[in-house]
Amino acid sequence: MPHFTLPILTDSGRNTPKPPPSTVYHLSDPPYHGQLPTDTATYRHSSPDTAIVIDNGSSSIRAGWQTDALPRLQFPPLMARYTDRKLNRKLTFIGSEIYFDGTARGQARNVYEAGSNVVNNWDVQEGVLDYIFTKLGIDGQKNGVGVGSVDRPVVMTEPLATPSYTRKTMSEILFELYHVPAVAYGVDSLFSYDFNGGRTGLVVSSAHMSTHLIPVVDRRPLIAHATRLDWGRAQCVEYLTRLLKSKYPGLLTSGKVTETQIEDLVRGHCYVTQDYDGEMTKMLDWTGLEDRDHLVQLPYQEKEVVQKTEEELRIAEERKRESGRRLQEQAARMRLEKLIQKEQELEFFKELQVNVQNAPTKKAARELLDEEEFKDEVQLDRRIKEMEKSVRKQRNKDVGDLEEEAAEAPTYPLLDIPDEDLDEEGVRAKRQQRLLKSNHDARARAKAEKEAEKARQAELQRRNDVYRERDLEGWVEERRAARQATMQRIKDRDRFKADLGNRKSQASQMRMKHIANLASDNPLGRKRRRGQNPDDDGFGADDADWAVYRDIQVGRNNDDGDEDEEEEDLGAQLKTIEAQLLKFDPDFTEQSTQEAQRDWTKSLHHAFTRGPYPYDPESARESAQLHLNVERIRVPEVLFQPSIAGVDQAGIVELVEMLLQSRLAGHPAQGEMAKDIFLTGGYCLFSGFEERLARELRAVLPVQAEVKVRRAGDPVLDGWRGAARWARDSMGSRGQAFVSRAEWAEKGGEYLREHNLGNVFT
Repeated sequence: MPHFTLPILTDSGRNTPKPPPSTVYHLSDPPYHGQLPTDTATYRHSSPDTAIVIDNGSSSIRAGWQTDALPRLQFPPLMARYTDRKLNRKLTFIGSEIYFDGTARGQARNVYEAGSNVVNNWDVQEGVLDYIFTKLGIDGQKNGVGVGSVDRPVVMTEPLATPSYTRKTMSEILFELYHVPAVAYGVDSLFSYDFNGGRTGLVVSSAHMSTHLIPVVDRRPLIAHATRLDWGRAQCVEYLTRLLKSKYPGLLTSGKVTETQIEDLVRGHCYVTQDYDGEMTKMLDWTGLEDRDHLVQLPYQEKEVVQKTEEELRIAEERKRESGRRLQEQAARMRLEKLIQKEQELEFFKELQVNVQNAPTKKAARELLDEEEFKDEVQLDRRIKEMEKSVRKQRNKDVGDLEEEAAEAPTYPLLDIPDEDLDEEGVRAKRQQRLLKSNHDARARAKAEKEAEKARQAELQRRNDVYRERDLEGWVEERRAARQATMQRIKDRDRFKADLGNRKSQASQMRMKHIANLASDNPLGRKRRRGQNPDDDGFGADDADWAVYRDIQVGRNNDDGDEDEEEEDLGAQLKTIEAQLLKFDPDFTEQSTQEAQRDWTKSLHHAFTRGPYPYDPESARESAQLHLNVERIRVPEVLFQPSIAGVDQAGIVELVEMLLQSRLAGHPAQGEMAKDIFLTGGYCLFSGFEERLARELRAVLPVQAEVKVRRAGDPVLDGWRGAARWARDSMGSRGQAFVSRAEWAEKGGEYLREHNLGNVFT
C-alpha cells in the first residue's frame, strides 16, 4: 500500500516525513566523446629518439609523446570487431567508440582478463596498439620498413611483478609486428612517485585492480619487500553492484544500469569516513538523513494519464448518472414482470390444489399431479408455501405494501402414527418428516448454543468490568500480559509460516513426512482389520484422517502431533486489547500500539531502502530509484576492513604496520619511509582517504615515529607524466634502460634491462 503524508504533530512521537530532495542524481550517459583526432605534425617534426609513452592501464589507456605535458589519447582498454552484413565490411571500434554502436557494445572485449591486470587478449592488445600508432600519425613509411612499422622507441608501463610471459609476448608484438627500435618497461606507481619528487618512502598504489605497497630507498624500490592487497576500484564497482542487487532485487537485472554507470556512482557518491563504526550507527538516523541519503533516479516510463477538462468531466458524469438511472428503471421493470409472473404461477398452483382436492377419484387426482410433475399433494403444498413466501418477500422489497407474517412452527403429524397404519407413500412421507424435524431441531440447538454463548460473553464482560472497577492496576497488568501473549503468538505464527518455505526446518520436514506416509504402501499408525481387502488401507473411514491434508498445506505447529486448533483472528484480538488499554490505561498511548510501532517513518528498513521519503509502489518513478546511504561508506571501507566484503586479507593499515615494523625492522631507512607515505592510483580520489590512513597509522606505529602521508598531484595521470619525464631525462643513458631490437633478437624475449623505476628480472 502506498504511504500518504499527513500533518503530524511534533509531540506525537512520529517522525515527520521529509520533503522531496532538492537534488536528484541521474545515471551518467555512456562515455562516448566522439572520434579522437589524428595528429601527424608532431610525428613528422620529431627526432628518431622521441619516445612514445603508453600507460597500459587496466581502467584506462593513456598514450602520447614524451614531449607532451598530458597524454593525447585516453580511452578504456576495449575493442569490438564485427562484420556489417549490409555494408559487407569488417568494422573495428576501439575504446569509448564502442558506445556509439549498440552491436559494438555487445561485442566489446577487454585487453585484460576479468578480475586481473594481466594482459591475456592479445588480439585486442594489437588492435589497441594499431589505434594508438594511427592516432599519433605514424604512417609506417618514413623509415622504409613497410606498412605498420613504428620507427620510434616505446616506453610502456606495467603493474608490479608482471609475469615474464606477458612481457615476452608484448615485446614480441612490438619488435616483430611493429619493428620498434627499442622498448623500456616501468612500474606506473614508481613513475608517479618519481614525478612527485619522491626519494625514500613507502609507495601505496591503490589502483583499478589491486593495491600495492612498495618501499623505496634512495629512489630504488625494494621489490622483494613489496606486498599486495587484492582490492581496487574495480572490486568496489562489483561490490556495490552486489549490494544494490540485494537491496533492490530485480531492479539492476533488467539492464537499466551498466557497469560504467555503477563506476560513476562509486566515484561520485562514495567517500572514506574517519570513524566507520560511529558513522555507521548514525547513518540511518532520521535527523539529517536527507543529507546523507543520495537519491539516484533510473530511467523509467510513467503511465500516460489523459487529463480531461472540467466540461468533459461534467458531461461524463451526467452520462454516467443517466446510464445508471436507465439501468435502475430497467431492473425495476424486470423485477415487476417477474413478480407478476410469480403471482400468476401461484394462482395457477392454488387452482391446481383445489382441483386435486375436489377430484372425484384418486386416479384423477394423480393424473392432475403427474401432469404438473408433482409426486404428491405434500410436494404441491410445499411449493405453494415457498412461492407465497417468495412473493411476499419480493413485494415487501419492491412495493412495501405487505407485512412480514410470523413464521409458523412446523408440524410433523405423521411421526405420531405407527408405520403399520401407513401405506407405502405414507411411510416415505414419514421418513421425510423425520429428516425435516432433525434439521429443525439441529438449527434450534445451534441457535440456543449461540444465545448461551452470547450470554456467557456478557457475563464475562460483566465480571471483567467488576474486576476493573475493583482493582484497576491488576486489570491493566493482566491486559498488558494478554497483549504480550497475543503478540508472541502472532510472531510464532509468522515464523512458522516462514519456516514452511525452508526445506530444512522442522515444519517442512513434518509436512514431507505426511506426504511420504500417504504415498507409502504401508502407512504408519494404520492397522488393517481382519478380513479387510489388502488393497484398501482403510483411509477415510475415520473423519480425522482427512485432517492430514490440512497438515500438508499449512503444516503443524506443535510437537505432540495433536490436531491444530481453529486459526484465530489474532489481529482482531490484539486490537480489542489495545482499545481497552487506550481507554483505561493512562500510560498506554497511541504510540504504544502495534500499528504505530510499525509506522514507516520509524522503520529502519524503509530508511535503508527509501530514505526519509514516502514510497508509492504503484509509481513507476519511485520504483526506479536507488537510495545510496550505507553503501557510500561501506564500499570504500573494504580497503581498511577487507572482511566486510569477504576478502581474507589484512587491511591496508595492518599491511603498512607489518611492512615497517616487521619486514623492515632494523632497516636504516625505516624512519624515513614513515615520513613519506605516498598515495597514488584512482582509489586515492575518495574523499577522506589520505586523512583516514594518516590517523590510523599514527595510532598503530610507535609514538616516536614521524608519520606523513601525501597524495600525488594527480593520482591518475602522474604515472604517465612520470614515464614521459623519465623518457626525456634518460635520453643520454637510454642504453641502460631500453632493450633494442637487436638485443631482443640476440638474448631472447625474457631479456630485461633493470632500472630504478621498473620490475626486476625473475
